[in-house]
Amino acid sequence: MTSQTPLSFDQARFNMIEQQIRPWEVLDAQVLELLARVRREDFVPAAHKALAFADMELPLTQPAVDGQAMLAPRVEARLLQDLAIQPTDKVLEIGAGSGFMAALLASQAQRVVSLEIDPDLARTARENLQKAGLTNADVRVADAAANNFAACGAEAPWNVILLSGSVAEVPPALLALLAPGGRLAAIVGHEPVMRATFVTRTGDASYVTAQPWDTVAPRLRNFPEPSRFQF
Repeated sequence: MTSQTPLSFDQARFNMIEQQIRPWEVLDAQVLELLARVRREDFVPAAHKALAFADMELPLTQPAVDGQAMLAPRVEARLLQDLAIQPTDKVLEIGAGSGFMAALLASQAQRVVSLEIDPDLARTARENLQKAGLTNADVRVADAAANNFAACGAEAPWNVILLSGSVAEVPPALLALLAPGGRLAAIVGHEPVMRATFVTRTGDASYVTAQPWDTVAPRLRNFPEPSRFQF
């Protein structure tokens, strides 16, 4: 594998933004500036650094473990844009991975708590965020889905909840942790077609759901898998 210079990383980052992300209707100037500034290559495992800006998911472990992958850059960018993070937002992420999405979120939000089920990945994510100089993102080892999402509720309510992976359905227990006006983003459904799903809490028990685009993503571990059998 050939090594890449900082200049070639800069060119690859520019190409990623112009050729993958803009064509996916990510046009928010703040999001595009953030993607140009946060060094994605610093969050990619060393074995895959040359593919840091490729239009694909990247395994986070060697050997690869099902579900443990960085999402494709265009999916990360579109999720970030559509969540419209505000400087006062308190954000919960489920699935820290390498910490890259937490870095993007923390660059826009007041505070981010990111839960990661794999202790080794959590440690790596913490180190990556520290090297990036981000002090408002806290990575914790937890099985987010355990005990009816108990680990997610300690600091609720949240302004934003992001599931950095796919689920069969949005768990109602997570929606209950949203503040009024809060929004949850998840990739919902089953292969070959899943929907990016955004749920906004509009009242005590009122929610509005939008599913503006299709994609696929690895499953988050231990989330409920309801039966797909229908009469």
